[in-house]
Amino acid sequence: MNAIDLINSRRSYRGKYLPQPVPREDLRAIMETGLAAPSGCNTQTTSLIGVDDPEVLRKLHGVMTPDFAETAPAAICVLTQRKFANRDKCFAVQDYAAAIENMLLAAEALGYRSCWYEGMLTDDDRIGDRMAEVLGVPEGYELVCMLPIGVAAEEVRLPKKKPFRERAWFNGFGQEA
Repeated sequence: MNAIDLINSRRSYRGKYLPQPVPREDLRAIMETGLAAPSGCNTQTTSLIGVDDPEVLRKLHGVMTPDFAETAPAAICVLTQRKFANRDKCFAVQDYAAAIENMLLAAEALGYRSCWYEGMLTDDDRIGDRMAEVLGVPEGYELVCMLPIGVAAEEVRLPKKKPFRERAWFNGFGQEA
């Protein structure tokens, strides 16, 4: 599959996973694509923790409310550091967003499914902070996302996307293609 087809076929997966382990080399390959993502002013604010130990996964799920992706045999937790770069700008969100998208595409390319879980980790409940405690994350880092990784046990449902002409134009907003 070429890169354009891969990008167009990737979908968020929120279903159950098969109890098939994710080989460490696959998990590492996915993580390496995240670290290869661009970073504002090369500040490299994104760090990752791959989780493939069932006991650690169990502990993480013990602090996640509501629990999600509980059947995934592996996960990648995304950490960020709020570093300031050029003209006192912080690009941490852009940095980890680029890393996450790279990892979602890499997981898809390797035959796995995933979903970008962020909001429930960083909202007022601060579940990400409790997950960070389980993982021994030091002060100065924030756990902002978890990507479950595994083989889908259910059919992937494709959401309906708006047509190109409703969301993209040439040479001006709303201009015909």
